[in-house]
Formats: sequence, C-alpha cells, structure tokens
Amino acid sequence: MKSKEMMGLKKMRFLLEVLVPALLTGMLASMAEGRTHYYDFVLKETNFTRLCKSKSMMTVNDSFPGPVIRIHRGDLVYVNVHNQDDFGVTIHWHGVKQTRNPWSDGPDHITQCRIQPGTNFTYKVIFGEDQEGTLWWHAHSDWTRASVHGAIVILPAEGTTYPFPKPDGEHLVVIGSWFSGDLNKEFEEFFSNQTFESLLDDNAFTINGEPGDLVPCGRETTDRYLVDYGKTYLLRIVNAVVNVELFFAISEHNLTIVGTDGTYTKPKVISYIMIAPGQTMDVLITTNQSLGHYYMGARRFTTFSENVSFDNMTATAILQYRGNYTPPVVPSFPTNLPTFHDSESGLGFLPLLRSLATPEHPVNVPLNITTRMFITASINLINYTHEGTEISHLGGSLNNITFMDPSSSVLLAYYRHISGVYTTDFPDYPPSFYNFTGDMHTRPMSVVGTKVRVFNYNESVEIVFQGTNLQGQASDHPMHLHGYTFYVVGMGYGVFNNETDPKSFNLVDPSERNTITIPKNGWVALRFLANNPGTYVS
Repeated sequence: MKSKEMMGLKKMRFLLEVLVPALLTGMLASMAEGRTHYYDFVLKETNFTRLCKSKSMMTVNDSFPGPVIRIHRGDLVYVNVHNQDDFGVTIHWHGVKQTRNPWSDGPDHITQCRIQPGTNFTYKVIFGEDQEGTLWWHAHSDWTRASVHGAIVILPAEGTTYPFPKPDGEHLVVIGSWFSGDLNKEFEEFFSNQTFESLLDDNAFTINGEPGDLVPCGRETTDRYLVDYGKTYLLRIVNAVVNVELFFAISEHNLTIVGTDGTYTKPKVISYIMIAPGQTMDVLITTNQSLGHYYMGARRFTTFSENVSFDNMTATAILQYRGNYTPPVVPSFPTNLPTFHDSESGLGFLPLLRSLATPEHPVNVPLNITTRMFITASINLINYTHEGTEISHLGGSLNNITFMDPSSSVLLAYYRHISGVYTTDFPDYPPSFYNFTGDMHTRPMSVVGTKVRVFNYNESVEIVFQGTNLQGQASDHPMHLHGYTFYVVGMGYGVFNNETDPKSFNLVDPSERNTITIPKNGWVALRFLANNPGTYVS
C-alpha cells in the first residue's frame, strides 16, 4: 500500500451527499449581489528559518501564513491557484458554505482531483448572505496545510455594520504549527509507532508565522501588535495548528468573545479562550492597562494522560502600547493562561458560547428531526499491506468504518454515474452498543471503505458524535462539516442517553459552528438542515 493510501486509512471521517432532482445540472451562478474579487495564489517551495534551523516548505506567494482574503458579506471571489511545486495540491475554503457550488469546496478526491505540478485551477468562492466574521483557507491534501493556509475576513455588507460598537482597529492572530522536518515524511514514520500520543508532535507553535520569545532564535522576530491606550480592538483568531487544541490569553487583558466560525455570538467576557484546530474566534479587547508590553500566549491543551509530558511550546506575541514610557526588559506574561493539562478550564469552556439570536442574526434550529444518526469516534485496528508486508495498525474510525481515500473524485463519480468509487451504506448507528467510555482494551478491527450517507434535500438532521475509549486511546477530537454550519444543541460526558440527554438540549440560542470538538469520553449533539446539494466530508 502506498503512503497516500496509508494516510487515507487513519482519517476519522465520513461523506454525506445531499441530493435533489437533477443535482448539479444547471447550478445557479452566484446569488450574491456584492463585488467580485480576483486573487492569484502561487504555490512553490520557500526557505524559512525558525528555531535556528532553515528548511524549505510549500507556501502561497512566498508567505507563512499565506495571503489574507478580505471581502464583504455577499461578495464573490475567484482564486487562480498556480502550482509551481512538485506535488499535487488542493485548497479548501474552511467554513465557506459554497451554496450550490460544491465543485469548489476543495478536498482532494472528494470534490476534485489534485492540481498537478505545472498546472493551475481557478476556484469560485461564494460568500453567502448569512456568513460574517473570520474563516480561513488551507491546503486539503496530505499534511501540506501546515504551511499552506491563511485567513478569510468577511466584513459586514456595505452599508451595514457590526452587531456591537465598531472597533477602533483590528488584528489577525493566525496560530500555526512549525515542524523542523518534512511533515509528510514524519507522518509515514509515525506508522512504526503504536500510540497516537506521538502523532504530529509540533516542534513549536507560531503566531503569524513566528514562535516568539520563548524558543531559540525567536526573540528578534516576535510578532508585535501596536495599540493605543483607551481603544477597542477586534482580534480575529484562527487555530491553523495541525492537530492541537489551544489555550489563548493576553496578560492583564480580558477577552470579549463576539463571534465564532463566521457567525456572531452573545458577547462573553472571559480571561482566556480554548480554540480547537480549524476553529476561528472573534474577540474584542480594550487597551485599558498601564502603558507597556504584554505577552499574548498560545499553549497546547491536551486531555491525554497526565503522565504524557510536552515541551513548553507556548507561542508568544507582544501587545505593545504606543506612547512615551520605558519599555520593560521582559513583557508581562499571562498568568491567566491555563496549563496544558487544565481539563477544568478546557472542557468547561466548550458550553459557554451562545448564538446572538436577533432578528438580524436569527437562529434556525431544526425542530422536527427527520434523520437521526449516532456516530462513535474510535481508534481501531486496521490491516493493510505496506511494501509487501501485512501490518496491523491503529487507525481512526466512525461507526467502525475507517475511511479510505477514493481513487477519483466522489462528486465527479456521482455526477457521471461512475461505479466502484464509493458505496452508499454508511450506517446511522455503530454495529454494537457497549460502555463506550469504559476501559476497553480489546483490539477490534474496523472496516475499511469509502462509504457515503445520502440525504434527501431539506432533511432535518441530528447527529450525536460519541467519543470512545477503545485501545485506551480516548481523547478530544475535532470534527468539521464541509458545506454547512450546524447548531451545537448539546454536549456531555459519559455515554449519551437518548431518553434523558435530549431534555437538556438548547434549542433557543445554541452556538452555530462549522467545527466542534468531541469531548474526551463524552458526546456532542448537532443539528442542521440538509439544504446545500453536493458531496461533503466530515
């Protein structure tokens, strides 16, 4: 089995198709009435030096992170991607619904084949009338997204404003991973190790491409945010880290959360945030402290055993007040930044956010559910052949199905009625029920396949994701749904009870997200209306 196929085997994901008569024939052009923007993304190898060591890695337009797409709600964007590197790649517009435009969603072998070296491909990115705030884009092929990613800023439609007082300024905070070696090669080496705790262990985290003062050779290039006293600033925070949840805080400054994943929330004042990989948050800060320099820090949050240790890889940037004062020798460090094993702060943060739920930003939670799914997220054993040798290895599964990357685009296979690419038998329930969060050290084998769940147009869907402790490998796990946002109506710990737990569902103002964390040894319930035809991956 080739390395690409090995990568496909570990993925904890499933596919959904939303069908209508004559799907994808006569797709609407953009329904937006906003402006049209054009971007050129040039993919090629670029040299960077971090942690006192240089490396070459794929970037867009020679920058890390990549260029910012900045538009207004309802605008239309064309991005021409020129691949001048040696590897095929695709780009995904994370959180952009792409209504009736699934061909440009971006995941390789799901909606398109990779953009081959020496070729180009133009994406049409439709920003609808119901998304506003911060999203992001990234490569969606192998692990190239570690260096190929950037922010998307969706401003209010022209002639409108924010649902809070307009800030005096704004700053981007793109938190990323730094790997001193070649990440794709490191992933292949991971397959010789039988524990997920060693998977993709970043050498450092970065804020806007810089790891900050606390790492070797980082002090001179630490990112700085210049601010004036007495002002309010909007921070647009993106967790582009490959596989890690993060705490984020600013020394002596509170954060007011006003948005998540391109939607507005009820304002929530807090001293720190916890943000999962793939999520975005919009927060307001008021610069009301003494003139000085203040660290902002991003630190790993993990629910792995406390016996597992990590290097102190706190990424830092500096909030620097303008004015006439003597700068401190060392900026003030955020004592409000939780430690990496602080489960109370990490898990307690998850249920805090609520949708704005106003006439201008309504909540439309599906109430009359037509389809219910219960999906277990587990670590199973899988069998495969590598270089002629039969190997059993750990791999992610959903309802005991380990996803296999198809040989060609699933969307194209559906459109052209090509058989043999996928099957439509992804199950609504796991094959058996047991104490999912108990100490299960058996080694069940998962089924490998490219399985799709088909929804009819306008179905009201409820999915409960249940974490498990198979192999003793329980941990938090992020889930992102392409083509949709969803309402997080419930969350809890232990095994979901379908009789009692729904009684506590929030159907009034639940958080609207595109990415959510399945809590360790717990569950999360989400609802959405299947009204965006296409083939999408979770």
